[in-house]
Amino acid sequence: MKPLVIYYSYRGNTKSIVDMIQKKIDADVLRIETVVPYSTNYNQVVNQGQDEVNRGYCPKLKPVDINLDQYDTIILGTPVWWYTFAPAMHTFLKSQNWKGKTVYPFATNGGWIGHTFEDFQSVCQGADVKKGINIRFDETTLRTSKKDIEKWIDAIH
Repeated sequence: MKPLVIYYSYRGNTKSIVDMIQKKIDADVLRIETVVPYSTNYNQVVNQGQDEVNRGYCPKLKPVDINLDQYDTIILGTPVWWYTFAPAMHTFLKSQNWKGKTVYPFATNGGWIGHTFEDFQSVCQGADVKKGINIRFDETTLRTSKKDIEKWIDAIH
């Protein structure tokens, strides 16, 4: 059974890692998108993201055509927004049944991972949540070594 990568990407950093994963292990891919897109103004999104995370806000998502029952292994990718996963990822995670799934999370960020992986563990009730990888970027420049990322990908089964 193929693994499934589910991700949200604001700037494209998370998507670039998804592309690496898909190329290496031929996974199916599902991109999460909000109904109302975020502004292209980064500073506006930072402020909005802080407000949404603080309120526990879950934005509405565009419908997805996927049946998680067809997958045992799921890779979850998100940028870190105020020390946790992006609100769009939160919406998706809360709407699914994770029982019996094996989850491999990764987070892209500028260095402030916070409690992102603990939050995956908490929301993905019933899943076997594996050790995640913290993938650092400066703006859009990858700072985590590709070798470390590939080693993490190789551990996914």
